[in-house]
Amino acid sequence: MQWIFTLDQLPETACQFWEYFADKHVFTLDGPMGAGKTTLVKALCEARGVQDATASPTFSIINEYTGQDTSGQPCRIYHLDLYRLKDLEDAISAGVEETLYQPHAISFVEWPDIIAPLLPPDAIHLQLEVQPDQKRVLREIAASAK
Repeated sequence: MQWIFTLDQLPETACQFWEYFADKHVFTLDGPMGAGKTTLVKALCEARGVQDATASPTFSIINEYTGQDTSGQPCRIYHLDLYRLKDLEDAISAGVEETLYQPHAISFVEWPDIIAPLLPPDAIHLQLEVQPDQKRVLREIAASAK
């Protein structure tokens, strides 16, 4: 699947995203610095009812929010930014593995390559790119293409 959108269209794109991925729980986000990965996660959280202010977890590694699942029931949403981690041991020590397998939760993982062995087989891999006209392209990529 692929979406092309401007930042103004992001709330609508987030709703479309959840219609398409309603029952998925772990998403990896690849893209260059400044592509808008955190901005995208913020919009996806808002579309799932998160009321708290969302922010980049660059220094905290993991941010946790309370949102809603597709039936309106409360669920945890984790936003992970693994850019600052050195290796898989760092990730495990930070509690990354627990977020990925938390029941009734959603995880978004920025800079996921360091934890590839920990990812569940059904994780959705996404690529975010900025086009010359400043539109964003969000596409699902096959795990084998990573």
